[in-house]
Amino acid sequence: MSVLGIELGSTRIKAVLIDEARRVRQTGVHEWENKYENGHWTYALEDVWAGIKDAAQQIEAEQASAIGISAMMHGYLVFDKKGELLTPFRTWRDTTAQEASGRLTQLFGFNIPRRWSVAHLYQAILDGEAHVRDIGYITTLAGYVHWKLTGERVLGLGDASGMFPIADGGYNRRFVGQFRELTGIDWRQIAPRPLPAGVCAGTYKGVPLCPPEGDAGTGLMATGTLAPRTGNVSAGTSVFATVVLEKPLARVYPEIDVVVTPLGDCAAMVHANECTAKIDPWLNLFGEAFDLMGAAYSRGELFTRLYEAALGDTKLSAFMRQLLESAVSELSAGLRILTEREGVKIDSLAGHGGFFKSGRAGQAIMSEMLGLPIHLVAQSAEGGAYGAGLLAAKIGGIAP
Repeated sequence: MSVLGIELGSTRIKAVLIDEARRVRQTGVHEWENKYENGHWTYALEDVWAGIKDAAQQIEAEQASAIGISAMMHGYLVFDKKGELLTPFRTWRDTTAQEASGRLTQLFGFNIPRRWSVAHLYQAILDGEAHVRDIGYITTLAGYVHWKLTGERVLGLGDASGMFPIADGGYNRRFVGQFRELTGIDWRQIAPRPLPAGVCAGTYKGVPLCPPEGDAGTGLMATGTLAPRTGNVSAGTSVFATVVLEKPLARVYPEIDVVVTPLGDCAAMVHANECTAKIDPWLNLFGEAFDLMGAAYSRGELFTRLYEAALGDTKLSAFMRQLLESAVSELSAGLRILTEREGVKIDSLAGHGGFFKSGRAGQAIMSEMLGLPIHLVAQSAEGGAYGAGLLAAKIGGIAP
């Protein structure tokens, strides 16, 4: 018996098949990239399905007893009442909703970042975009894929909490009322229904699916960090840390999102749009220099050796250390707000993503910058796809 986990990340769509022992049996990967078009970061929806098909065809996906879908959180996917896309997908990377973010944060007394779905919607209203009057459904990328596979307009609690604030297992009623008074739109009428982990959220060709989740929630699942005082750091193209809280924060901070886990527990998320994106151009430049000299090397060896050089005591070491530190500086500032101003206790963080793949350097420098122990979890290398598979295991007959 096996389950299938699929994740649509920023640069890769991955499918993993997980066996009864929760080990990854097979992996399929499809590379893709977002595009900047007409002032917005986007992916074409036909590329979504081409990528899923390619990744799934690399494994024996038809053997799965359950399926879990994960994808990058937030963003803006809106459809009319007939299910037709109204405007191209706007991703989490889109930062055009600054005015809406500020106004909603002030109205709710709750931080609403620019990448959240409700901020995108309100910004479209402020900008007078004609498509708003025709909106029948708004969802995330994971919610969209799940909807098209099952016909169900639902979303896991964690992913839903990156669209609109969650309280008591559903959208915050007070904020829903305030948003309706502000815009005339009843959020609950156009948004997916939030569901907790462990319930069946529909079927595809007779195979049950768990509620679709965002990459923060499936990252917590993949690293086994769902308990208070634990959390994880996903460090790749972007970097974010999600910490499960023991109690609510005392204040509102623009640097910190307040979300929930797939189980509904309160969590704090610190996010920065760039991480390895700050490092890779420099490493590629080194590669060009080696190419000019006719040196033989692999890309993996180049990245590993330059990352690990950061732990040495040469001039190159100093440069690489500064480069790696700059990639996590925003994350460090946000987490220190949690630990120093709010007194949040964090026993350790689990790290996963490209920043940690070189060897010791990523782990050591991240730990030093955050002032927290970082541990790496072997199976978390498969990221959100593995976490989505674990969520699917809850309904697929695989014992916890």
